[in-house]
Amino acid sequence: MKKSVVFTPPPPPVLLPRVSNHYQAEKNSAGLGFCGWVLTIFSWILVMLTFPMSLCICLKVVQEYERAVIFRLGRLFSGGAKGPGIFFVLPCIESYTKVDLRTVSFDVPPQEVLTKDSVTVSVDAVVYYRVSNATVSVANVENAHHSTRLLAQTTLRNVLGTKNLSEILSERDVISSSMQMMLDVATEHWGIMVERVEIKDVRLPVQLQRAMAAEAEAAREARAKVIAAEGENKAARALKEASDIINESSSALQLRYLQTLNTISAEKNSTIIFPLPIEFLTHFIKK
Repeated sequence: MKKSVVFTPPPPPVLLPRVSNHYQAEKNSAGLGFCGWVLTIFSWILVMLTFPMSLCICLKVVQEYERAVIFRLGRLFSGGAKGPGIFFVLPCIESYTKVDLRTVSFDVPPQEVLTKDSVTVSVDAVVYYRVSNATVSVANVENAHHSTRLLAQTTLRNVLGTKNLSEILSERDVISSSMQMMLDVATEHWGIMVERVEIKDVRLPVQLQRAMAAEAEAAREARAKVIAAEGENKAARALKEASDIINESSSALQLRYLQTLNTISAEKNSTIIFPLPIEFLTHFIKK
């Protein structure tokens, strides 16, 4: 009786996410090797023979806001960045790089951007960032600060290219937040954390400024005419209501006439005009 053999394919390889620390593969490799250990032992012997003068060369100090990334024979030293305070460096085989962890601000140069509605504007911004991982910022990118600045310029052009002019002028906070998130994600593998992005100024062409000013002036004039027309309409309605009230009483018009004379006399005028009824003049004409 034959046994059926079921072939099970091997499981697909598991793709691990991209690790930002490229140096981990080297750190976990075979180590220093024979020559490396020989040079390390020779360096320790040299330190002991020149003690205590060797302390002037081997002892290093970094500030509270700094970290030191140490390389031994070209490999990253295990244990991560050193500091703040005093750390020990072996002569001849170890070197170190200081990394400043303080927040850095820089101005993005004015960028000529073509908006979504085909308007050319010049926009500049300011970016605030800091080094969050000193070891990664040294091992993964040649110059983390320069790379971040170039990326900020391209990100500014890419984001503003998808916006209309009205959105750029009215939604600066939204654009700044989206830029900050995009830069933070892109620079995470460089050991950089972008804290804040602010759009400083949006410069429009002179012709476009004149056109927008003329449009705004025309809009203001139109609103002024509408307001004046509404005022005249309300005044006319008020006069109509007043005339209806005066028409209901024969003595109301005489009282209004006397009130007008009182107002004129208070201003010390030498000429007073007395209105005469039309019926009174008609009586004399008939005679």
